This record gives sequence, structure tokens and C-alpha cells, in this order.
Amino acid sequence: MQESGFSGGCQCGAVRFHAGKIGRPSICHCRMCQKQFGNFFGALVSADQAHLTWTRGQPKLFRSSAKIHRGFCEKCGTPLTYHYPGGVELAIGAFDTPEVLEPQVQVNFEHRMPWIDHLFEKPSVQQSVDEATIISFQHPDHDTEVWPPEDQA
Repeated sequence: MQESGFSGGCQCGAVRFHAGKIGRPSICHCRMCQKQFGNFFGALVSADQAHLTWTRGQPKLFRSSAKIHRGFCEKCGTPLTYHYPGGVELAIGAFDTPEVLEPQVQVNFEHRMPWIDHLFEKPSVQQSVDEATIISFQHPDHDTEVWPPEDQA
């Protein structure tokens, strides 16, 4: 773990967090995580709530089941949290440095997509994108004093 913890937030920058202590990174194959992330699985890491600070905004919560609430940015829709009776987990993709949070375990493995084990055997195709034509309004992967910048507001 990094000495000072980990920061992250949503795509638009309306919600930012700092997690001083995190636990085990994992991926969950349950249908609710698939739906929340709009993907094949959800990648999450547990966070110590006593060391979790919302530094800009707060996630909006959706009650996905009797005991679970899932948090997201109500402005851009980025999935952010999984709240359960014993704590909270944060979406790995929402961290500024997701590459350091390699999942250590898979949960609800029996619900995985039947082809997931062969996914990375598929051919890769290079997409040609003219980087000079892309104008991103996505929040950068670091904390900012103000977002969006005043000239883009």
C-alpha cells in the first residue's frame, strides 16, 4: 500500500475520495456487479471506513438489494462504491492509480460469463485514433483544487 493512501473519483470530477487504508482487491462475478459496472465483472477493493474521506461531493446511493447499496456519481454515472452491512468497497477503476490494485481473488466465480476464461486468447486489434483530435473533459488522475477548470465550466 502507498504510505499516504489512495485517491480517486468519478469520470467528471464531481465526486472524489481518499482511502487511507484499503484491503484486498477482488473481482466479483455476481449479476448485480455485472449490472452496476455494465461489464463482465466488478473490480473492487475494501476500504477502512474510518480512513475513507469524500474530498469532493458524495456518491448517490442505489439500494440494489435488501442489504446492499451501490454508490455512483449522479452527474456522470461512474460506479464508485459497494456498501454492505460490514463495510464498503471502492471501484478499482475509479482510483487514480488502478494499476497498483491488482485483484487477488475472484468472488461469485460460479456466476462468471462462460467464455471469460478464454477472453484474452482473442486477437487484439490496434485502433487508429488521432490523439490530436481528442478533447477530453474527463477529470485527470490526480486531485484538483477546482473542477471543471473555469474556462470549461
